[in-house]
Amino acid sequence: MARLEGKVAVVTGGGSGIGAAAARAFAKEGGAVAVVDVRAEPAEAVAAEIRAAGGRAIALAANVKDEREIGDAVRKAAAEFGGLHVVFANAGINGMQCPIEEMTLDEWRDTIDTNLTGTFLTVKPAIPLMRAHGGGSVIITASVNGNRIWSLPGYSAYSTAKAGQAVWGRMAAVELSRWNIRVNTICPGGVRTNIKDRTWRRNLEKIRWDIKVPDHYPPLHGRPAAPEEIADLVVFLASDESRYITGTEVVIDAASSLLRG
Repeated sequence: MARLEGKVAVVTGGGSGIGAAAARAFAKEGGAVAVVDVRAEPAEAVAAEIRAAGGRAIALAANVKDEREIGDAVRKAAAEFGGLHVVFANAGINGMQCPIEEMTLDEWRDTIDTNLTGTFLTVKPAIPLMRAHGGGSVIITASVNGNRIWSLPGYSAYSTAKAGQAVWGRMAAVELSRWNIRVNTICPGGVRTNIKDRTWRRNLEKIRWDIKVPDHYPPLHGRPAAPEEIADLVVFLASDESRYITGTEVVIDAASSLLRG
């Protein structure tokens, strides 16, 4: 039997990168998938690809910063497929990378609201739906930044949000365990995605440290991860194979954070 047979999953940021790879992997393992993205067209493209391969998927456009939009998307997914068992809170941006004293309040809020508040707003409406079906699994995409690495210039807002996600995930794991809802956080290192499309930089030369990493970096394989390699971990955490795991952060970075903290 496929590992997610009979399960319904919501994937935010599902139109590209890690989210798209996870949506495809969930469907391949028998799950029904709601591909949620702030951009309607990429979400529909991923959902259509899944359907063409014989899977079940719908596309839903929603901004995770908007409580009404993301709440409606989560509830529509459950209504469409008859329940909800897995939430992959994956949507995120790098946002503005610049010296702290030059960052505007709007730039700070955009990153925090998308990455951290967006996680809260995604999981909140899912709780009663998952509870009604006897539990489930929540997976949060954080990062090694803010949890294992603190040396990248301009990452103050991003790293704060990612550290907050990990803390929030631990708090949620304890609170929701009574309803058999597991909450785990993944902390990827470098991944080949299009997140740079939502990255803005200015004046980083003022705060950059001269840290040289070896040509073969990260230590394992010497290359960024493919989104599909992250998706393999997410499928494991979504499945019953990880039924005794909750409240943990799983680092998946080929040892890059061990070499550069």
